[in-house]
Amino acid sequence: MIRIMDRVGHIIHGLKRNWLSGFSLFLVAYFTYHAFQGDNSIHALRALQLQKFELTETAASVRADHDYMVMKTAALSGNAVDPDMLEEQVRNRLGFAHPDEVIILIK
Repeated sequence: MIRIMDRVGHIIHGLKRNWLSGFSLFLVAYFTYHAFQGDNSIHALRALQLQKFELTETAASVRADHDYMVMKTAALSGNAVDPDMLEEQVRNRLGFAHPDEVIILIK
């Protein structure tokens, strides 16, 4: 029994002496694990970068559509109306055509 108590005392003395090394090893293992797992991991960062790239492309497409609509609106508003744009809109919305034109309807 004394031998067991002596051994336990030796283990406790070793733990008191090496607790800083054990705690440091635990911290390294903890942060290494969470660097590769979870919501804030390296894999999540790559997914967010891919999502950012896709959203940037979508934003560029929407910006181009917006610029086109602004250009069309500017051509039909104000004091000087663009005659080509006006003719295009009249043909599209009202179905007007010149008498010498042949219209082919495709459905």
